[in-house]
Amino acid sequence: MDSTNKKIINVFPKIFMSLLFTLIISPYVFAKEVIGWVENVQVAPGKVLIKAKIDTGANSSSLHCDCINKFIRDGESWVSFMLTDVDGNQVTVEKKLLRKVKVKRHFGDSQRRDVIRLGVCIGSHYEETDISLVDRTGLNYSMLIGRKFLSGNFLVDPSATFTTSPNCRDVE
Repeated sequence: MDSTNKKIINVFPKIFMSLLFTLIISPYVFAKEVIGWVENVQVAPGKVLIKAKIDTGANSSSLHCDCINKFIRDGESWVSFMLTDVDGNQVTVEKKLLRKVKVKRHFGDSQRRDVIRLGVCIGSHYEETDISLVDRTGLNYSMLIGRKFLSGNFLVDPSATFTTSPNCRDVE
């Protein structure tokens, strides 16, 4: 076997692995939208624009709410609360209460929270997702987006902010 054939044989595995990456792995990676650690998101109902922290350390998403009014509608528990958008405008939201959850906070203690389902749009991705309601007074962002919403759809660039604007057709 001459040296040219040996070079071809030695290069073949590299070409094969590159092709394998391109065909199998890269569509999975590159199909995800890259977002920053802070993004404007749109919440439905009402198409309310909110500044949110993208938190890969949190499993679930949460939303600031310091004035929850609970009531019964058609025999089921509901909540009413005010959402404040990025311009300071307030919108009243009424949603069915799905459940209460016990959330372990980063400094060790636990907290019981009401959970509702809201539509959330980041970039061009819209999804109905469970969100816990919590008093985030004193924190910089009124919404926190966790891994359950992000998984399979986004890559987070921790050096970037506001990389995309909400652009979803399905938002109410």
